[in-house]
Amino acid sequence: MADNSKQQEKKESLSRRKFLKSSGIAVGGLAVGGALGSLLPFKDKTTNNPVVKNQQVAENYNLALMYFTREQFKMVEVATERIFPADDNGPGAKDLGVAYFIDHQLSGDWGFNSREYMQPPFFKGEKVQGYQGRLRRREIFDIGLRELQNHSLTKYKKNFVELSEEEQDDILTDFAEDKVTLTTLSPSGFFNMLRSSTLEGVYSDPLYSGNRNMDGWKMRNYPGSQMAYTEVIDKEFTVIPPKSLKDHLGH
Repeated sequence: MADNSKQQEKKESLSRRKFLKSSGIAVGGLAVGGALGSLLPFKDKTTNNPVVKNQQVAENYNLALMYFTREQFKMVEVATERIFPADDNGPGAKDLGVAYFIDHQLSGDWGFNSREYMQPPFFKGEKVQGYQGRLRRREIFDIGLRELQNHSLTKYKKNFVELSEEEQDDILTDFAEDKVTLTTLSPSGFFNMLRSSTLEGVYSDPLYSGNRNMDGWKMRNYPGSQMAYTEVIDKEFTVIPPKSLKDHLGH
């Protein structure tokens, strides 16, 4: 059992392709009410699944799953790679650890909407007001991933992670363009949250488990968290090796 918990999936080499480059669909309300409906169940998070509670840590990066089940994690890893795939400029979402970033965010305050007012009555808000509803982000991801799986099984008779890249793009595009009929969520609302979270994981400080090796920053020549710029402030533009918040721990 312990050996199984230490196994990591082999990295897949996925090529870059264009995917919803101009996707900017804004949805005022993500939840649209109704019962949860018939959802494909994932493994219960209350079970003592040694794979889910994987505590592996690799070179300053926390690779422990804190919220997702292994099945959910695989779906998020595949979906985020299609949104931000690897290419000649650098690694994609998978190698940048974006799925871990989202998992860890859902396990904390962001996933609980702990800093937001979540009491009824709920009213449909304006688009500029952002999400207005009763579901917390971790619940939105649970339902969204289940519905993504359901749609994949309905349309292609295969699990989402088993689809070809073109088929995965098609499923995600159906969500982005609200071509899926759901009773609990706005499909495009879930896709937009997944897309935003992907970009946040790509460019966040590595302290939060994304942007592995600061490669997201390196692709944009972003200096990260520098203590000072006194050595270069009077010079021509200089590319500075990025620093993470982790680099300042102990100072």
